Amino acid sequence: MAHVRSNNHNIDMIHGKVLVPLILYSVPIVLTQVLQLLFNAADIVVVGQFVGDSAVAAVGSCAPLINLIINLFIGVSLGATVVLASTLGANQKDRIHDLTHTIFSLGIIFGVITGLIGVIFARTFLEWMGTTAESIDQATLYLRIYFLGSPAFMIYTFGRAIIVATGDTRRPLTYLTISGLLNVVLNLILVAGFGLGVAGVAIATVASQILSAILMSTALCHLNGECRIFPFELRIHKAPLRRILKLGLPVGLQNTLFSFSNVIIQSSVNSLGTACMAGNSACMNIDSFIYAGMNSFTQGCMTFAGQNYGAKRYDRLNAIYRASLLSITFIGLSLGVLSYLLGEPLLRLYLPDSPVGVTFGLARMMVVVIPDFLCGIMDCGSGMLRGIKRSVFPMIATVIGSCGLRLLWVFTVFDHFQENATPLSAYKILLISYPVSWALTFFVLFGYYVYVRKVHLPNPDPATISDT
Repeated sequence: MAHVRSNNHNIDMIHGKVLVPLILYSVPIVLTQVLQLLFNAADIVVVGQFVGDSAVAAVGSCAPLINLIINLFIGVSLGATVVLASTLGANQKDRIHDLTHTIFSLGIIFGVITGLIGVIFARTFLEWMGTTAESIDQATLYLRIYFLGSPAFMIYTFGRAIIVATGDTRRPLTYLTISGLLNVVLNLILVAGFGLGVAGVAIATVASQILSAILMSTALCHLNGECRIFPFELRIHKAPLRRILKLGLPVGLQNTLFSFSNVIIQSSVNSLGTACMAGNSACMNIDSFIYAGMNSFTQGCMTFAGQNYGAKRYDRLNAIYRASLLSITFIGLSLGVLSYLLGEPLLRLYLPDSPVGVTFGLARMMVVVIPDFLCGIMDCGSGMLRGIKRSVFPMIATVIGSCGLRLLWVFTVFDHFQENATPLSAYKILLISYPVSWALTFFVLFGYYVYVRKVHLPNPDPATISDT
């Protein structure tokens, strides 16, 4: 059969029904991302309980900036996953060694680059974003310590790109559980025990990232099969690098520009005051749990599509896309409505002494969280197209339809109403740009997939499909 199995953790993606294997593949990713978010939420909850609203605003307002800096490289790692999945699906064993060692080497290089950028320019970036005077010192300290852990974070991320391409999503869950528990324990010790504030949260995060990198590296060095990493053979191979960058750079640029639009919006949020910043940060953290559930199926869709594309099983692509869209819509709608109904008690976990901040958080719940499924199906469209080696069009569509429209909204509609509206009303007007941009971009991506599937990827002759 065409699917390469390196151990019994792997899931067969190119034979049989789609939905159950997709769920089995995606659920560990869901749990992994939810655990990661729980540990990140613990950061904000701990500083909210033991330090105050300004610390919540400082830590929360760093998230868009962190994403802006690292998302280019995370996009490259997603491209690497698709390239490796396609190579495995095509059973091209002679290419796998150089490909995996190039992927892991890129993780080391990108980790050093992001670390240097983050440490050196942290305060400059925060000043550009208009971070409030009462939060900027704490935010700068948090960012500089956080980015010291960038090499470890990137090693784990690119190592995970290798592992999940083989169909194994269970080990990343295990490693994140262990490192995340360390994060929570250190949070309590350093913040509640030693009173280190945001510095303690950042130190705990870096320590957990280092542990996860060690666990992932150890696993890769002991894999059975072609994907095993040999430390003394790590280097960049030109041919695999070109394949990774061809697919991954458009993804990374899309993610970076998407994050840039979020940074602009964060700047607009900052202009509405600390209470708005705190409420927005708390709700974003809650919202990220919903997004994690949806994004996990997007990753599953992308990897399944990649392996089937490599195996020339184009007849399975519609089923993969359909199962992914249905799963994402169910997760997004159900969790979005549930979060809104439980919004006030959830927000008070983060903001126990800020009723105004809770009000701003509830506004985001109503405008952004309930229609969050639109963001999920939009991303699924991009993931599906990446899986079938079409990554340039999703980048263009997302930049124009999502980022461009969002920025246009900020500088026209929001700017027009901001002066005469209350901060809460202005905040709601700002947030409307999210669901509108998601819906428009999804329809464009879906239409392009239908075109590619019918014109460029017709069902192959069954006689040409090899199961050996």
